[in-house]
Amino acid sequence: MKKKTMIVAALVVFLSITALNCFASGGHGHNTTKKVGILLVAFGSSEASAQVSFEKIDKRVKETYPGIPVRWAYTSHIIRNKLAKQGKVLDSPEVALAKMMDEKFTHVAVQSLHTIIGAEYDDVRRTIDGFKLMGGFEMILMGYPLMATQKDMAKTVDAILKIIPRERKQNEAVVLMGHGTHHPANAFYAALMFQAQLKDPNIFIGTVEGYPELDLIQELLKKNKIKKAYLLPFMSVAGDHAKNDMAGDEEDSWKSQLTKAGIQCIPVLKGTAEFDAFLDIWVGHINGPLSHFK
Repeated sequence: MKKKTMIVAALVVFLSITALNCFASGGHGHNTTKKVGILLVAFGSSEASAQVSFEKIDKRVKETYPGIPVRWAYTSHIIRNKLAKQGKVLDSPEVALAKMMDEKFTHVAVQSLHTIIGAEYDDVRRTIDGFKLMGGFEMILMGYPLMATQKDMAKTVDAILKIIPRERKQNEAVVLMGHGTHHPANAFYAALMFQAQLKDPNIFIGTVEGYPELDLIQELLKKNKIKKAYLLPFMSVAGDHAKNDMAGDEEDSWKSQLTKAGIQCIPVLKGTAEFDAFLDIWVGHINGPLSHFK
């Protein structure tokens, strides 16, 4: 974490110098023509199949906010490095914003495509704060991720209810796999499961790297005498976690462990961003920053 902080600090200093040089040459200023842009920021994925989600988001955003240029950035340097080896260059949020500054954007709406306000979201927010200090844009604001408020959570519960496979019976479970985090915002997952179960007691939400863990979900399934469960990723894309940690054939995958416990598992490999009900929430959040640019 210390190394990452030093890298970010060094980049901010570099961008600050770049910005000052740009200002000195008259490249930016508050008298320039207003130019609004949208920067979509996702964790990212190197899985080819996951691009379906990103393409759908990109299309929806451009349809909803026509005439506003859309740019992309991935927060994961591991994903960016993997893609670079495949000949696909994706920018970090820092680089993407520096490029937008160079393109003379004056107002930028940065939209998080994360699920909760976790560590990745906070990192992007700190990057934005750095650009605000530089004065590189007249205004730069960040939109909420999928869940940030109680209203968001209620909409997310409704979205979950809409994506449940039609063939699923009431005595069968729907188990969603979230990523999980060490960040305090991890509490959103348990809170979401509580609210989802108020409408459907056989909906369960666990995480790969947080709480609730699979062991607890398995105990709850046994308590409810569940014999069959549909497994869905509660992540924007059906990437590595969905394919391996959730639906993989390895002994430690969710499918393998639940099957061993006597529960028939039906994986559904579709990220939340592939469903309109979730897209509506993310895309709607962009209007928050944009409404301040008028």
